[in-house]
Amino acid sequence: MVTHEFIHPARSRSSLDRCLRRHGVANLKTLLPQEEGAQKPPHKSFKDYAPGFVHVDVKYLPQMPDEDQRTYLFAAIDRATRWVYVEILKDKSATSASGFFKRLIDHAPFTISKVLTDNGKEFTDRFCATGERSPTGAHAFDQVCADHRIQHRLTKPRSPQTNGMIERFNGRIADVLRTHRFDSSASLQATLKRFVGSVITLLLNYKSLDIIT
Repeated sequence: MVTHEFIHPARSRSSLDRCLRRHGVANLKTLLPQEEGAQKPPHKSFKDYAPGFVHVDVKYLPQMPDEDQRTYLFAAIDRATRWVYVEILKDKSATSASGFFKRLIDHAPFTISKVLTDNGKEFTDRFCATGERSPTGAHAFDQVCADHRIQHRLTKPRSPQTNGMIERFNGRIADVLRTHRFDSSASLQATLKRFVGSVITLLLNYKSLDIIT
């Protein structure tokens, strides 16, 4: 916002990011004053993980003029490699989520060992009318995990930052939806496909992508 207001109104987010990185400011937190002798808590970089730990989430998409209902963007990002897989589906039911995950497993160029999701009903039966409980294992998504010996981890309730990698991805998708106009579902899908490819290549610096819409 400051850049647009006082420097250049057409400056893009990506060019600003490249400029900051050139000057050694990849993270604005590094500019905060540090107490002398203070030590940062140990942090395990995502790059330390082996491929196969994927973050999964679903995002509402706006209803297009040629659609009779809204659609949903299911997305998965691998924690180590930043490999991305997305699909646009008609609903966010447990059936859709489990079907998406099966196809994700088939397309992934590595063996998936762990998956992190939020507590939505499409992913888990952790929450019900009587409150929180342990997942029963009978949910369709959990059954796919069991069939492929994949550990299903859930985020802490009301803590979306736990799944921050996919949340940041969804935030950039929201920017596209806010700044573009679409006259059909085909237009929306084509724009999202171009955006996903360009943003992941630029910001995550990973060349091998698999983007399905």
